[in-house]
Amino acid sequence: MARTVVYESGLASWDVGMGLGRPLSAGDEMLVRSFIPALRRFAWGLCHNTDLADDLVQDCLERAVLHWQTRRADGNLRAWLFTILRNEFINDRRRLARHGASVSLDDLPIDPVVEGGQERSLQVSEVLSAVDRLSADDRSLMLLIAVEEFSYQEAADVLGIPIGTVMSRLSRARERLRSMLKERVR
Repeated sequence: MARTVVYESGLASWDVGMGLGRPLSAGDEMLVRSFIPALRRFAWGLCHNTDLADDLVQDCLERAVLHWQTRRADGNLRAWLFTILRNEFINDRRRLARHGASVSLDDLPIDPVVEGGQERSLQVSEVLSAVDRLSADDRSLMLLIAVEEFSYQEAADVLGIPIGTVMSRLSRARERLRSMLKERVR
């Protein structure tokens, strides 16, 4: 059984039975580490829980290190890592649903990301609540485009859909978000 751990000193995978370590090269490790803050933001945006987000990023990095040799060297590493993270999130949600221990996203606490005055805090809470009510696919797409600043093509690659579908889904998701926020104002 192979496991991967993120140490302060480096990312490494090992075979538990043999105890053999296969650390990433220093350059590869630095490249992967540079994406960790963005992966954490995306993970938090998907599950709205810091501990779950950290676990999700850990699982993503574990899978990336384990399958490092199978990735395309000429491929987009950022898109590859975000795809792994999103697939881990979906797999975790399916696993929870199968075992009956699922929790509605509406029941999860939503803490404002930005601390400010009462009005600003209320606006942030309303937007986060509206984003949280979007479908998982729409929420993933909005987070990739609006928060992580992925291009439409990069988002299409991560989600495994055509770029035209990205544009139409994004348009519909933005419209749904607008209408949800307008309802709150009334």
